[in-house]
Parts: sequence; C-alpha cells; structure tokens
Amino acid sequence: MSPEMRDPLHVNAQGPAHLVNRESPRIVLRPAMVLPYSKELRPLNDMDVSGTIGAILTQKRKEIYSIPPDATVFEAIEMMDAKNVGALLVMEGDRLKGIISERDYTRKVVLRGKRSREAKVAEIMSTNVFTTHSRQGVDECLRIMTDKHIRHLPVLDGDKVVGVISIGDLVKHVISCQQAAIAHLENYIHGGYLG
Repeated sequence: MSPEMRDPLHVNAQGPAHLVNRESPRIVLRPAMVLPYSKELRPLNDMDVSGTIGAILTQKRKEIYSIPPDATVFEAIEMMDAKNVGALLVMEGDRLKGIISERDYTRKVVLRGKRSREAKVAEIMSTNVFTTHSRQGVDECLRIMTDKHIRHLPVLDGDKVVGVISIGDLVKHVISCQQAAIAHLENYIHGGYLG
C-alpha cells in the first residue's frame, strides 16, 4: 500500500493546497498553506493583498480624464471612447462634482429615451461618489468597490484629485501579488529560500 493510501488525507490533482479526506471524499478541507517566514497556517482565500493606492498610482499614467457638468452626454461618451476609459470625473474647476460612466449613459440616457446630444452631464452623473486616498489599503478599496458595485474610485489628497483607480487596476495588483507569492514559494520549495 502506498504511503498516501495509508493516510486518510491525501493531496488531490489540484495540488498540495487541496486536501481530500479519503474516508469521506465529499469533504474537502479548507485550502491552506504554511508560509515559511511565519510558520503559521493561513487560508489561501485570506491571502495578503498588501499595498496602498499610492503605490498603484505610481505605476499608472498621470492623466486624469474629466469633463465639466455642463458638457453634453455625447461629448462625454466621445471622450470616453477617445481615451479608452469607462468613466470620467465630472469637475468644476478643481472641484470634484461627480462621475459619469458608461453605465450612467446606458441606464439614464438610452433606457429613458433621452438624447445624448441634448442631455447634460449634470443630469445623469453620479453625485454620491466614493473616494479614496493614497494611504488607503488595496484590500479596503476592493471591499468598497465590491460592496458598493462601483468600478472607479477618485483618489483625493485633501480636496484635490490626484488620480483615479479602477477595479482593473486593483485586479492587476492582486495578480501581481499572487505571482510574487507563488514565485517565493517555488523558490522555497526548490531550496532557494534564504530565510
């Protein structure tokens, strides 16, 4: 009998993080891993999503795309298309007044039969805008965006807009963190960990 057959728990085809109880194969134990630097058992779904919004902003281009509230919705859609973005900040001078997204356009113009060349941005923009700051954690922003069903967060320094973070930016960051963790663990497994 092989060693894995003697042990009621064994690693299934999905890898070492997924354990199956042979005595009751329908029960899959919660995925976990031991991190070599801490020796503590941590669930994989609680993986560290470290970093701040400021760190992500330094990786992005510095442009902030905005439109005034008295512009037409058509002008806003044209700008979104030209800049290849899904939302624009609505600014009056340096002051953030709202945000207009493709979702606002489809729900508040197309579905209500308004005309985009006549409707003003101020009529359809979202004014209850959630914002963040550069010191806020990535995990907190992910939670806000998920809970509030939003895709863009303006980043403020006091009252000044210093950038915009999208859900895509956060997903890229999470993937990058996970790739770094995988590389670290592979290095450890293959004996390269200097700990």
